Amino acid sequence: MSTRTADIDALVLELTSLPTAAGREDRVQAFLDRWLKRRTRSLDWKRDRAGNLLVTRKNRGRRAPILITAHLDHPAFVVRSVDGRDVELEFRGGVLDPYFERARIELFDSSDDRHGAVIHSLDPTAKPFKTATARLGRNAPGLAPGDVGRWAFGKPSISRGMLRTDACDDLAAAAAALVAFDAIRRRKGTEHVGLLFTVAEEVGFIGAIDAAKSGFIPKRARLICLENSRSFPESPIGGGAIVRVGDRMSIFDQTLTNRISDLCLEEQSRDEGFRFQRRLMPGGACEATAFGTYGYQSTCLCLPLGNYHNMSDIDGVREGRRPARVKREEIAMSDFDSLVRMLVLVSTRLDERHASPRSRLDALHRRHGHVLGS
Repeated sequence: MSTRTADIDALVLELTSLPTAAGREDRVQAFLDRWLKRRTRSLDWKRDRAGNLLVTRKNRGRRAPILITAHLDHPAFVVRSVDGRDVELEFRGGVLDPYFERARIELFDSSDDRHGAVIHSLDPTAKPFKTATARLGRNAPGLAPGDVGRWAFGKPSISRGMLRTDACDDLAAAAAALVAFDAIRRRKGTEHVGLLFTVAEEVGFIGAIDAAKSGFIPKRARLICLENSRSFPESPIGGGAIVRVGDRMSIFDQTLTNRISDLCLEEQSRDEGFRFQRRLMPGGACEATAFGTYGYQSTCLCLPLGNYHNMSDIDGVREGRRPARVKREEIAMSDFDSLVRMLVLVSTRLDERHASPRSRLDALHRRHGHVLGS
């Protein structure tokens, strides 16, 4: 049963509607600063040179840290230059070229004023990011290089159990991290649990790699990386949050992944209403791969996502069967609730004594191995 409140819904809607782009996560960082300032008595936090944010308890305990991790960027535009009503933009993130054609966007200046524009050309070969030019509806003297732009949508909403918003990936997961952390941060025995918010994930795990290489996070930390991953028929929206065993690049830490799966199965045996999934999810790459590459114990929990990177009907567009249209990303709020519950489970029970995989297999062998010789 969901314990989500109106305040939590408001937090989710606000956070997922903030404009953000790789390297330009300022508005989300400011949101987190406000959230942290209301919790100064129990928490410490710091940022590294890349902009990654590490949040810990003042009394951290002695156990190996558990860091609930989410990234703060989303595929979006960054202004390169403004010439009257014409704006040159670079696009930081992965979206197929057809979705840019005559698309409506909105640009945000430093005062948070919105300026509507329409894309009229795209250079997909530009490096390091594809570039686009857009025509403003009217002159926007406040716009300047570095300002953020995104697709223009209607107002985000939670309706009939679905969140439809500008950027679920990865801000809905960041919201789940905040909600879960609030639920456990005063509990005895969870002093070793913290939060890690990374930057510039959409352009090559830049924040995660910097945090790993610089030693910003302890080497013995266990990272529970959160994602929003494209939903498929075998990983449906509404089926529960997903224990993601790997991505298109790697398989995540077996011990950590299996332990979390066991905890979820135990929880499900106590409460049949608790739903979760366990899937590979090979459609994209995850920060768990980046952290694992640099020697960290890491795995991923994810929300099944509709309109991945704001692209509707990706397969139909690729195959030429459907026109390319951008849409708001969407998740089921029941999956959000499932993810929060999984994070509380991991935070409170990951280090409990439990039977090892080998001991469980040995027990099965003792029970059934005689069948082979019968």
